[in-house]
Amino acid sequence: MYSLVMYDSGFGNTERIARAIADALREHGRVHVVACDYGSAPNLDGVDLLVIGGSTQRHGPSPVLESLLDALPEVAIRGRAVAVFDTRYHMHKLLSGSAANKIAKRLAQLGGVLVVPPESFFVVERARPLETGEIERAAQWAAHLLTAHESGKEIYARDDA
Repeated sequence: MYSLVMYDSGFGNTERIARAIADALREHGRVHVVACDYGSAPNLDGVDLLVIGGSTQRHGPSPVLESLLDALPEVAIRGRAVAVFDTRYHMHKLLSGSAANKIAKRLAQLGGVLVVPPESFFVVERARPLETGEIERAAQWAAHLLTAHESGKEIYARDDA
């Protein structure tokens, strides 16, 4: 299996989560990890699983992630297995927002197959470290993601994104 993990990280926490996810996925195949860039869509040829994550900013994705989502061609996403995550403050989503939910909704609109619900990983404060145990939880989430992907079933209703 070939997985592509893309992320946008302002303070390094989202990158740490992305790399923990990639390390767990690497046990089951090839993984490429890449930081998002303004307006450039990745080459998805041969990608079996696309994982995208970023920090929650102003209740949604960063401008860099918004740019990536705008650049993704529908033909490249339709039918592709995808999963999304974000980093945010540990509070109710109504207060903090969730980049992952908005990314998931956009990928579902493009026809992506969300294999697990969007996941949030929590930071202590804006430029502070992740909460204790979040790196380990990211690895566990990746293992769950693999199980869901290998089952071949879409377990997340796209309408809920």
